[in-house]
Parts: sequence; structure tokens; C-alpha cells
Amino acid sequence: MSANVVITGQGIVSAIGIGAEAVLDALRHGRTGIGPMRYLGSSHHELPVGEVDLSNEQMKAMLGIESSREVSRTSLMGMLALRQAVDEARIAHLKHSRPATRVVLVSGTTVGGMDITERHFGELLDGDYTHLDSLRQHDCGSSTELMAAHIGLFDEATTISTACSSAANAIILGARLLEAGQADVVVAGGTEALSLFHLNGFNSLQILDTQRCRPFDDSRAGLNLGEGAAFVVMEREGDAATRQAHVLGYLTGYGNACDAFHQTASSPDGEGAYRAMTQALEMAGLQPRDIHYVNAHGTATPNNDLSESAALLRVFGNDLPPVSSTKCYTGHTTSASGSIEAVICLLAMRHGFVPANLGWATAMPGGITPSLGIEHHVIDHVMCNSFGFGGNDSSLVFSRQATNAADAALADVDVKVLAEVDIADDEQLVDIRNYVKPLEARRMGKIMKSSLLASLKALQQAGIETPDAIVTATAWGCLEYSERLLEQLRDEGEVLLKPTYFMQSTHNTISSNIAMRLKCHGYNVTYSHGAQSLQWAMRDAEMLLRSGRCKTVLVGLHDEMTPTLRQLLQHLGIEVAPSSFHSKAIVLSC
Repeated sequence: MSANVVITGQGIVSAIGIGAEAVLDALRHGRTGIGPMRYLGSSHHELPVGEVDLSNEQMKAMLGIESSREVSRTSLMGMLALRQAVDEARIAHLKHSRPATRVVLVSGTTVGGMDITERHFGELLDGDYTHLDSLRQHDCGSSTELMAAHIGLFDEATTISTACSSAANAIILGARLLEAGQADVVVAGGTEALSLFHLNGFNSLQILDTQRCRPFDDSRAGLNLGEGAAFVVMEREGDAATRQAHVLGYLTGYGNACDAFHQTASSPDGEGAYRAMTQALEMAGLQPRDIHYVNAHGTATPNNDLSESAALLRVFGNDLPPVSSTKCYTGHTTSASGSIEAVICLLAMRHGFVPANLGWATAMPGGITPSLGIEHHVIDHVMCNSFGFGGNDSSLVFSRQATNAADAALADVDVKVLAEVDIADDEQLVDIRNYVKPLEARRMGKIMKSSLLASLKALQQAGIETPDAIVTATAWGCLEYSERLLEQLRDEGEVLLKPTYFMQSTHNTISSNIAMRLKCHGYNVTYSHGAQSLQWAMRDAEMLLRSGRCKTVLVGLHDEMTPTLRQLLQHLGIEVAPSSFHSKAIVLSC
């Protein structure tokens, strides 16, 4: 079976347009979508954002959804982008003619339905349960399920939540499912809406600019948050050729690595980014000089741009191709950025141009000099970088033609469980003192302690110092600190929010904390798809082992429950476990 993966459809919703043609026009004319906020009801009017120029009501009308029905903005944007992608690839026609075709949706998001949760959080705390049902849309997996149900073509769906690399990792998983023969068509990407939680969380880290962002410029002062969604349709080359599908490009290489350095900062030498780019090039069978354009992560924060510059110079040296960040057009769309920029890369490759790095004027010491735009530029291979909190770094390589096809069959090997550890009560947590200094432990929430403790104990039992990969499952993520941030927003408003709350609220905080402790630079991913989270994590781990990419994988299932959420879920008739947290760590090998 050929491992060549082709893109046969794309959909995009962003601040610079709805649909590929609108986005292409904005890019070619240097037209940014960043400006004053219109739809997000924040008091921070000094912060420009990249908002999608559609209200929720307008999107519902476009999608045929009743105006009275409350649907998260994350899901609405995702539905629009999905519809574009599946229509272009003619997936409905394919399912009709070949019902046995296995179509899988892989979506990346971090905020999920937070825009709805924060709208009703105060009234729920006050005992007003009028909008209690809104909690069903809170978790990441619910947004994916809503999108899948609306489109109605998918046999399976899952959600990846690795902060700003989520959508890129969704595309990577999609390729691996196709290579392994576990899907026939994968629609992969991400969606993320602006929310007060989101905006104020980033603002607490003091990394938002009050002017339009200037990636790689010496005067850069931070990022502008954006929102949007994008998805690509992926198939094996042979299947696409059989049905005479139009090919937009090939996904020829990908890489994911963990910087294992800091929860919100990148290492000075960009180790994780360097590893991800190197892996992607090696998989594609390309040399650095073969890349004709790099769409950089380029957030315009002082730390990211310097670290990414160091990594780019390590990889490309004197062969540095044109590089630009397109976040100066769309804003930083966080979990959706990898797929939004993947679509931009496909447009640049097909139409032969390099998007300008808007706002750049002065070179920064030790940094790269980005492109101010090139027309009539032949691009045979383009690299797309997405780097997330916790050092979750991913790179994709798209090409005009196939480069290095390989046999995709998985080896028929036995996957063994070397160790399994459960931590589910406070008495067990006392053992964290054997691994972590008291001051450090006091700064960690319960889920951070239990996940780290279970993982370290399981690895110790298995006799493994550092696994080759860390695959994490969590249905709800870090609830304790998310709830604290929501409570602070309600009680104190949008001022002086605690950065610690936001830093320990993202889903992949758990996995990255373990990676930093172990100095594990290997593959790192987090699944957040409700009750199916562990199933997908185990499935991914087994694919890694059977593909020969890994010899050992640490799989974790980590969740917690706050008293507030337990009470609200019980009012909804949803039973929850009696413990306030539960961590299971499993060490697999082959």
C-alpha cells in the first residue's frame, strides 16, 4: 500500500476571509484582518484581534441552524470550514457510491465551548440552571462531535488538544491513520474561537501587543490573538487517482517533538522546533535546500521569534529559503493555526508566491530576516511550522509531487504492557515528595501531581528512564485551574488575572510537565475526546510501536473533577466518579 498522502479538499474560515479564494486575495494584496474587536465582549479594547467577520447568528443562518439554538462559536466556524473541505473533495458523492469508505474526522481545539461556558458560569454558580445544558458543549470533544453530526459523513471522530500545535498534530494523525490502513479518508484540522478566558489568559502572560503584531521585527512586542478554522481532506494517492479527485498537494513529511524546556517559553536554541523540522525533512527525503518557502510559527513574541530563528538557522544554515509569518494577517489562531497556515501554504505553492511578513522593518539581533513578499516564485516544497505551549512542536512539509513513498503496513508485533499504575486518592499523593521538591509540589494542582507521580512510578516499575513517546488522554483537562480563572474573571473582572491559572489550564500542560521532568524530546500528543480519549491514546501508541517509530510509549489517562462541576453534572443527570482526580499511567513496549 502506498504511503503517499494527498490533499483533495480544503476549507478555511479566518479574519482575512471565508473560503480559499477570499484568503488568497487578501494574502496577495497584503490585507490584514487584525483590528478592533467587534464580537467578543471584552473590556480590553486596547488589544487588536483577528476576528472572523461573521456573528454567530450569521453563521447559524449560513449553516441552516435554528437561530434560537445556542452553539459554540468554535463549532460554528468548524462546521463552515468542514463544509467547504468536504464539498471540494466530493466526499458526500464518495460515501454514496462507496458506502464502505471509512471517513474519519480529526479536529484540534483547546477552548472547545469555553465561549458558552463563560457566558453562563456566573449564573450557574448562583444556582440559576436555566442554561445548565450549555455544559454539554464545554469540553473539547463535544465541539468535534457537534461538527461531525452536522456534516453527517464521518464514521469516527477524535480531538487533539496540544495548544497551538493542535491542528498540525491532527493532520499528522490523519496521515498516520491513512498510512496504517485505518482510514480511507481523513478530514483533519482545527477550530478555535476567541473567548474572554482565552484573551485574558494570554494577557496575564504579558505577551499581547496593543499594536498590530510584527513577527521577527526588532520592535516586536507580542502577539495578536485570532480565531478561525481550517480543515484539509487527506487520502492515499491511489484512492484519489481511482476516483479522479483533484489533488491540491502532497503531505510528504511531518515531525513532532517536545522542547521539554518550559510551559510557556521556548528554549534558546529551539531544540524542539529543530527536531520537528529535521524529522519532517527526513521523512520527505528532502535536503534543506529543497524547501522553497517556510511558513513560520512567527508569533511576534520576543521569545518565540528568537527561538524559532535559532532553530531555522540550525536546520537551513546558508540555505535559508524565504520565510514569513502569516499571523500578521489572521492573528494567532492558536489551536487552529496549524491548519489555517497549512491551507495558506497550499495556496502559496499552487499560485507561486510568498506571502509578505507584514509589519517587519528592522532586523533583530540573532534573528532571521523574513520575506516581504515574492510573486512568481516557484514552490515545489513548503514547510509549515506550529509550536505550542509546553514545547509541543510540529512541522509539516507539503509538495507538488510525491517524494519518498514507503510501505505503510504496520508490523505484526505483540504490544506488551510493562507497567500500570493508578493514583486516585490524596494519601497516594504523599509519595510525590520522593520525586519533587516541596516548593515545586506546592505550585502544582492535584492533576499535575497525580499525573506526574503515576507516570514516574510506572516508568520505574518498567525499568525505563525515558520513553520514546508520551501519549496522554484527558476528557476534561485541568479543571481546577480553569475554574479558578473563570471565578476570578467573574469576581474581579478582566484585570490582574493570575498567569499560573492560565499556564496550568491547557490540556497538554499535563503531558508537557511529564516530558520536562523526563527530558523527553520524543513524540508528544494529548487526546481530549470524552470517554473515548483513552481509546484513541492507546490506538495511537500501538500504531507508533507497530510502525517501528518507537520502542516504548508512556500512555496516560488523567482527569480531575471539581465540587462545582460535579454538582452541576449531577443536576444534568450525568454520573461522575466519586474521586476528585484519577491518573492512570501505562508503559507499553513491543
